[in-house]
Amino acid sequence: MSLTSNNVVEIYTDGACKGNPGIGGWGALLKYNDREQEIFGGEETTTNNRMELLAAIRALEALKRPCKVHLHTDSQYVQKGMQEWMPGWKTRNWRTANKKPVKNDDLWKSLDQLVQQHEVEWFWVRGHSGNAGNERADELANRGVEKIATKM
Repeated sequence: MSLTSNNVVEIYTDGACKGNPGIGGWGALLKYNDREQEIFGGEETTTNNRMELLAAIRALEALKRPCKVHLHTDSQYVQKGMQEWMPGWKTRNWRTANKKPVKNDDLWKSLDQLVQQHEVEWFWVRGHSGNAGNERADELANRGVEKIATKM
């Protein structure tokens, strides 16, 4: 992948769930130079962790070509899963260190495949702490929840 350091797509993702499980939403803000794209969606019955993962998946799917990406998430589950836990899960055929099946392995596998197409750096940001990108991703995730709730 021939990517220069100034060609970075900044992505902010977030998930939301009203009840856990419950109605959930995901949102992502993609920023490249002076362009921005907002995406969001949701599901009727889901968990917060699934929505956090789906936000990252949908954001990476929105990229039209291989990119250098800085992906910002307030989910330690997503950030640690990608940077610490996944290699072991893959070695153990998607089992945890306790030999139990990895939860949400369908989404982890999708995210793993998408990451192979890009050069992704993962950044954890504290949620609800004034980070503008994270606050917008949170608003988008909540719009995803509202979109599902109004259909029910």
